[in-house]
Amino acid sequence: MHIYLGADHRGFELKNQIASWLEGQAIPFTDFGASNYDAEDDYNDYAKQVAHAVLDAREPDTFGILICGSAQGVAMQANRFKGIRAAICHSAAESVETRGHNDANVLCISADQHRNDYAEIISSFLHSTPIDNPKYQRRNQKLDED
Repeated sequence: MHIYLGADHRGFELKNQIASWLEGQAIPFTDFGASNYDAEDDYNDYAKQVAHAVLDAREPDTFGILICGSAQGVAMQANRFKGIRAAICHSAAESVETRGHNDANVLCISADQHRNDYAEIISSFLHSTPIDNPKYQRRNQKLDED
């Protein structure tokens, strides 16, 4: 398993907490930044880096975690890439379902809402698997159609 991590200024503090948590869980990760707080940075830059890394890895156990204030911006940016299925999750149950039904490969977390309860959401996301069901597979294939 390998995680690609990225956040803008609003997600900077939470990203650092998540990086420490990943280290404590012995989960390998690459931190694409922000490496320092910059109130003028753009979430797009980090979301693009994480999306490219996940796609380039082409491994089933490679995921991205993106953080911004609402999680909306990073999700929108990441989902512009064919093969990326970025999902905003507010609970462990949502993270399990989006992995099961949608084979999500990028987890987007709101720094405004999840400063303290991120661990269960991330753990559930990372340890869930896609459901082997033709209905979900068909729908997921349609996500990558032009």
